Amino acid sequence: MAIEQLKSVMRECNLPDDILTLFGEPERQLIVKLPIIMDNGKIKLFWGCRVQHSSTLGPCKGGLRLHPDVTLPEVKALAMWMSWKSALVKIPFGGAKGGIICDPFKLSPREKERLIRRYTSAILPIIGPDKDIPAPDVGTDAKDMSVIMDTYSMLKGYPSPGIVTGKPLELGGSKGRKEATGRGVMIVTIEALKKMGIKPENATVAIQGFGNVGLNAAHLLQKAGCKIVAVSDVSGGYYRESGLNVLEMINYCKNSKDHLLEGYDIGGVTNISNAELFELPVTVIVPAALERQITFENASKIKAKLIVEGANGPTTPEADQILYKRKIEVVPDILANSGGVIVSYFEWVQSTTHMTWNTDKVNKELHRIIIKPFSRVWDKTHNSKLPPRIAALSIALERIYKASQMRKIFP
Repeated sequence: MAIEQLKSVMRECNLPDDILTLFGEPERQLIVKLPIIMDNGKIKLFWGCRVQHSSTLGPCKGGLRLHPDVTLPEVKALAMWMSWKSALVKIPFGGAKGGIICDPFKLSPREKERLIRRYTSAILPIIGPDKDIPAPDVGTDAKDMSVIMDTYSMLKGYPSPGIVTGKPLELGGSKGRKEATGRGVMIVTIEALKKMGIKPENATVAIQGFGNVGLNAAHLLQKAGCKIVAVSDVSGGYYRESGLNVLEMINYCKNSKDHLLEGYDIGGVTNISNAELFELPVTVIVPAALERQITFENASKIKAKLIVEGANGPTTPEADQILYKRKIEVVPDILANSGGVIVSYFEWVQSTTHMTWNTDKVNKELHRIIIKPFSRVWDKTHNSKLPPRIAALSIALERIYKASQMRKIFP
């Protein structure tokens, strides 16, 4: 998908062939073997990887994903999208991503800690505050970033809070970081609705995925006046035409097993599948789960007027064409979910300069930075009659290619 998107924007915008040569493959990919001692005393082997796609614009940046379906091609694509995302929003980072093949829900807290410490020590030669900065992703959180920071600091012999972002506040994390991706989704959704002439209070929203991105986007969109009528996670979906109580659902997840919505039951709520969620007659759909959720099979059934991609790569190239022909507006992932990397940049700046920003400053700066590329992508989409993903990628690629031409090829 990532390579096809890259080739498509090169064809549509007549970009140089050198772009595919320079950025079609990552700069570096490391596969690591991770034996750890389980709680029962037995040794179990896991496999992980770290991919650095591009350092053209600055240190590589990207999350660590723990999931049973992690693959090297997936991580390469995610790292590539991180490069485009940073370039689009003018953050001085390159793209990276990491993954460990495991089910984090089947690991005890101590087993997960040992696994992440082992992974950190294995990728130590290629990471650093000025080389590659990990962050949370699917299956990881602030506690896991604490483990990476501590492991790196102990092995280096000095404290290094700039090695990761998404840390707890007590260890130099940034205020507003946890909600940043969801807040970015909210900001661009509201801006897109304004462009479409739709007031937030007249908009209904369905959100696929109720992890950190989905639940924060749901909460903030509801505060902005939108009606959240459907949400789903891996345990199932929930729909109520009159609107859901998002805060109640968030609290339910906090207290439930595995932090899932499974078993949530109040009056008037209908259980739906993830497939049914995409077919609801809503104004906005926010896919905030995993890749390849909107496909050739279901794109023609979508009734929403606007799709805001909270997840990375949720729409296949075939589905993109269908949505464009049907004139369904799309805010592509490299813009819609860029709030996370933007506030990660703020955290990195605070950690490396030993400064602390308050929440208001973080949120104000996030809004300022994300609005500019949103306007550029929207205008280019509608003025040049380009699909929104092509418009966004062309802006990112032009910036990163121009930087590569200035740096030239070494040696």
